[in-house]
Amino acid sequence: MSHRVETFLEMLAAERGAAKSTLEAYGSDLAHAGAFLALSDVPLERAATDDLRRYLASLTRAELAPRSVARRLSALRQFFRFLMVDGLRRDDPSVGLDGPRLGRPLPKILAEDEVTALIATAAADKSAGGRRLSALLEMLYATGLRISELVYLPLAAAKGGARTLVVRGKGGKERLVPLGEPAAAALAHYRACRGHFLREGEASPWLFPSRGAEGHLTRRRAAQLLKALAAKAGIDPRRLSPHVMRHAFASHLVDGGADLRSVQEMLGHADIATTEIYTHVESGRLKRLVEAHHPLARRK
Repeated sequence: MSHRVETFLEMLAAERGAAKSTLEAYGSDLAHAGAFLALSDVPLERAATDDLRRYLASLTRAELAPRSVARRLSALRQFFRFLMVDGLRRDDPSVGLDGPRLGRPLPKILAEDEVTALIATAAADKSAGGRRLSALLEMLYATGLRISELVYLPLAAAKGGARTLVVRGKGGKERLVPLGEPAAAALAHYRACRGHFLREGEASPWLFPSRGAEGHLTRRRAAQLLKALAAKAGIDPRRLSPHVMRHAFASHLVDGGADLRSVQEMLGHADIATTEIYTHVESGRLKRLVEAHHPLARRK
């Protein structure tokens, strides 16, 4: 990784509060572009517009998903803007580059009865691991937290009997998220055996500690636990992930009549346009309302 890229990532962390995962993604994308251009002896920071076009064309030939191409182009644009602002370049070679056309994919969700089956399967396991998984599942479904937000929750964020969580999301922004009774109960049962996941005599600041190197449950491990639970509940594991639970939370709220502004606040979306994707579920609810209450719909 070039010195310029490292400085760019340091700026993202210091000035924009970028999360570790965001920095890793930008670093990976820029390193990939740099490696491609190095084959032609072109340093990334000196790339011309034609060099970037060749790189984007190579991604298309490799059949990379349009969203992945768009993400890499976004990383390049931000990198070159940074170079201009810092006076390291006079021009921005990414200006005028066309990104791939993106459709608007609908979120993958689970039906309410499928979520009920997952919750029941997790609750049936009374071991320490089962209670931890039950708490994770209930909290994901009750709050819509990103898995990174959940595994990084400090112990102080969920005090005993608390019905709200203080969550630090993207960019270090804090928000208050309500915690329903079932999730609060599952969390209380888990807290009673939380010490099982600590080394003897050890204390941890994390709500979900681990004996691993990171000191807390990782996103990858949480995803693995959910997939194993799905298989146990008779659901295709490929359909379940922490983010799918986030989608289920939002979709089921909208389907139940929740207003988008409230859902936006709970999800921590900066722009309500991101939340509007869940209105596709609302169409099903409206159809049922018409069929149940409109006189023409009831006429045989």
